[in-house]
Amino acid sequence: MRILAAMSGGVDSAVAAARAVDAGHEVVGVHLALSRAGGTLRAGSRGCCTIEDAMDARRAADKLGMPFYVWDFSERFRDDVIDDFVAEYRAGRTPNPCMRCNEKIKFAALLERAVELGFDAVCTGHYATLVDGPDGLELHRASDSAKDQSYVLGVLTAEQLAHTYFPLGDTPSKALVRAEAAERGLTVAQKPDSHDICFIPDGDTRGWLAERVGAEQGEILDRSGAVIGRHDGAHAFTVGQRKGLQLGVPAADGKPRFVLEVRPVSNTVVVGPKEALATAEIAGERHSWAGRAPAQTAFACDVQIRAHSDPVPARATVADGWVTVVPDEPFDGVAPGQTAVLYDGTRVLGQFTIARTVSAVPAIV
Repeated sequence: MRILAAMSGGVDSAVAAARAVDAGHEVVGVHLALSRAGGTLRAGSRGCCTIEDAMDARRAADKLGMPFYVWDFSERFRDDVIDDFVAEYRAGRTPNPCMRCNEKIKFAALLERAVELGFDAVCTGHYATLVDGPDGLELHRASDSAKDQSYVLGVLTAEQLAHTYFPLGDTPSKALVRAEAAERGLTVAQKPDSHDICFIPDGDTRGWLAERVGAEQGEILDRSGAVIGRHDGAHAFTVGQRKGLQLGVPAADGKPRFVLEVRPVSNTVVVGPKEALATAEIAGERHSWAGRAPAQTAFACDVQIRAHSDPVPARATVADGWVTVVPDEPFDGVAPGQTAVLYDGTRVLGQFTIARTVSAVPAIV
């Protein structure tokens, strides 16, 4: 095949490209410039897509003897990822920018250009597995459960999966990938993994959002509606948050309180006990299927609501454009804007963006 290898400058994408070359494919490397003002140096494991990362990707491509290009996707990234991130927080939701980047950039904009240029597939260093199933190609979890990235790939459609290549999916551990990189003489063998949000490399999400959303003081309420504190902007809070609440009134039971709800219209934040985070139902209408849609409108599945959370057995129902999920045991701290990915065993069925939640604990009236 003719393969376009997306090279971030990290060890995973470099080894993935190397394996594609070893498999006999015609491979071309590409690094995506996602910022017009990318920093020249990383801050340890924070951030990605810097000039340093582009140089690391080029050195890896040179070592592997493949052509290499840098493509400017900064405008598309700003519109589809950064602006979306700000808009979601402004609306009181908690978005996943990595999910949106996979959906809109790596497996939409990049894949579309790759196909236009005659490539058969885009290769990435994601830890996930593709399996030929009875109804077509299926997306499954990686062999290494600790590195499994099938959750953030849950937005991919059947058409996109047909043009993807994940060489690392059956690798037992990340340590083996680093060892392989060292054996190949790749200088990124011990490079730290990227963490945090790539376009907020200093990790100060609250400060970054305050500059773009604006800081406006508002009230912090308990579940009865009583004012127990003030804040400098509802955008700085997310469901399940415990730290940084600065409450002026202690809880009657002396236990810590958590953010239960963010109300952007009134610029208020509702807090309460940890048990009130229990969620009995979630639903969303922006959904997609990673292959053929389920044959039944109601079916059993496992649901994962965060990249590194455990899957929860549940029952899903599809009706009137919405997907509704009722877990066997309540979810813990679900925020609108998060992505719910549905699994059948190790197979990804599809995903939806959570728009509505139902608490398992009755409200105080």
